[in-house]
Amino acid sequence: MNSVSDATRRRQPDNMPLPSPFPEGWYFFTTRKELMKSKLIQKTWMGENVIAWIDQNGQVCVADSYCPHLGANLGPTKGGRVCEGRLVCPFHGYEFDTTGQCVATPFAPPPKTAKLGVFQTREIAGLIFAWWGIDGREPQWDLPAESPEQTGWSGLKVKTLRFPGHPQDTTENSVDLTHLRYVHGYDNVVRVGRLVVDGHRLESDFDFRSVRQIAKFATLTFDISAITRVYGLGYSCVEIYEHTIGMDLRLWILATPVDGKLIDFTLVSQAREIRKPKRFIAGLGFLPVRLRAPIMNSFMSLQQVHDVRQDLVIWANKEYRSRPRLCRADGEIMPFRYYCAQFYPDSAGSVTPVRAARNGSAREDREAVGVG
Repeated sequence: MNSVSDATRRRQPDNMPLPSPFPEGWYFFTTRKELMKSKLIQKTWMGENVIAWIDQNGQVCVADSYCPHLGANLGPTKGGRVCEGRLVCPFHGYEFDTTGQCVATPFAPPPKTAKLGVFQTREIAGLIFAWWGIDGREPQWDLPAESPEQTGWSGLKVKTLRFPGHPQDTTENSVDLTHLRYVHGYDNVVRVGRLVVDGHRLESDFDFRSVRQIAKFATLTFDISAITRVYGLGYSCVEIYEHTIGMDLRLWILATPVDGKLIDFTLVSQAREIRKPKRFIAGLGFLPVRLRAPIMNSFMSLQQVHDVRQDLVIWANKEYRSRPRLCRADGEIMPFRYYCAQFYPDSAGSVTPVRAARNGSAREDREAVGVG
């Protein structure tokens, strides 16, 4: 029995690729602010050429970029435009509302069958997400039901980095606490409670200490509690509580596949008003209240980008190990990967989830993480 098992293991490579570059879920497209400014946005999203616009009632549409009439590209650089809330095709003037339906043409009644392929959308705090379903199926789960309170919070700071990667690899950081110490130099990284997995939702809470150098002459130490809520592989929201100042922040970490090789990694942050900072200088107590949160948010955004750039070099050049050789300090890497399996189709193309560590038995999976 052992010799068969050993031979089987030798035939199974450790570097099998992830099941799909496009896991099912909700993925970031743009912000409402940017869409209102640009009127019409076109991009490659989840391997598709996709457009988005907003009508006069504030309704957002994310849709296929090609006209169902004769296939014209509807993008803004190809002649597509928005007029009175409707998307107008540059080829024959077909007009589409935000349901995707053609509602007018210049020369005849609109054909009822002329309809754009549309993606269901959700908006949270001005961030617009669209659903990517296996085989085009409808949403199987939702993002948080309520948008977070905005009163007393700064505006959003949005930064996007594009690099070769996969959203499972980047989201895995939410449970990889040892890399926080080794790569980013955080101290006293401690898991708070247990990793929580509830269907499509995962929660990973931890405390840590971060020391930051400011303008080469000042050093700040932050004691932080982070509550990370993950919904699929495209949406993570971290509630950050800094205890020495008394400062609250939010950080959205949004990984969106572009073309199967590149991802857009978007960091969105905001800070709550700091009215009575426990540390006068570090909490910007010498500034008017209205300036403290925006300035602190800008500083924290730069720090987050700095941390991501440290990870980026690794993400962009790593090889995925489907059966990693883990040590006990690695914690919940494999439970996280089992959580991820639900977002992929199986090898036969059905929607039945597969195990992330699919090339080994359950016993071999336990051995790989040093359990049992």
